[in-house]
Amino acid sequence: MLPELNLNDVLRLKKPHPCGSYDWKVVRLGADIGLICCQCGRKVLLSRRELSKRLKQILSQYGSNQIDNE
Repeated sequence: MLPELNLNDVLRLKKPHPCGSYDWKVVRLGADIGLICCQCGRKVLLSRRELSKRLKQILSQYGSNQIDNE
């Protein structure tokens, strides 16, 4: 099962992209997940099932570092 993702999360996949980078940024959420390579900027769409197979770890979650001022 795929963990909860947000836009701008940075993910590390199990196999490298041909440019050599393992890290991808989430740019689209839905039935398919849109990713951009952090090194070369290549855009790909992966199904949730395919991403759950390829995902190694979530490096940074966009909402986790924000501080509420309330």
